[in-house]
Amino acid sequence: MAAYIAVSALSHEGLVREHNEDSLTVGPWTLCATVTTNPQSLLFPLGPPCVVAVADGLGGHPGGEVASALVARRLAAAGPGLDGEESVRDALQTCNRAVFAAAADDPELAAMGTTVAGLVLLPEQAITFNVGDSRVYRVAGDGLHRVSIDDSPPLAPGRRTTSLVTQTLGGSLGLTFVEPHVRSAPLAAGDRYLVCSDGLTDPVPDEELSALLARPDEESERADGQAVFDLWKAAIEAGGPDNITLALVRIGE
Repeated sequence: MAAYIAVSALSHEGLVREHNEDSLTVGPWTLCATVTTNPQSLLFPLGPPCVVAVADGLGGHPGGEVASALVARRLAAAGPGLDGEESVRDALQTCNRAVFAAAADDPELAAMGTTVAGLVLLPEQAITFNVGDSRVYRVAGDGLHRVSIDDSPPLAPGRRTTSLVTQTLGGSLGLTFVEPHVRSAPLAAGDRYLVCSDGLTDPVPDEELSALLARPDEESERADGQAVFDLWKAAIEAGGPDNITLALVRIGE
């Protein structure tokens, strides 16, 4: 049987923010600075490059939702050509320049910026990438394995998270070079990945995320949608302090 990609995703403003500044890319589909009340499920054939990414507009800067939407739409458009690590790096550099160019054209968007994290799915390979502190995890039988690298300063003793980031797309008044974190791993039927903004990972520890993803009957789109809902609910019950966007990806056969 042919392998396929199943994606269940949700984006929500949380309980504190007035609006959603996160954006989501799933293949050619984008969800930009809007809210879904139920998980959205999409299926794609495993073959042509398929990108799944979350962009989280920078809080405290103007135009976070503009920056995240710009990056999400550019990644969706570039997706079919993302056939290796170098093309992914080039696409992220192009996104970075585009954010700065858009900000330069509108004084009200000065220093806007966004984080981004995601993966490109190829027939036998998963390319993961990030700039900032949005995250990608591989979901395995022994728990979650973070494959993204947070761009953030060292944590103070006793702290689990920080709102500070050391690298973003845009985010300053002058063009700044970025060094995206990009890596590849083999891909096979049954593999699962979680892509999310820090609105999920700041309030919900990895141990709780792992437990919620370890439920039985995980081999169906219905179960994936329930898992996404449960993850979102955990962030809301923990106070929902930020926008929450997540996509659960599974390779089916």
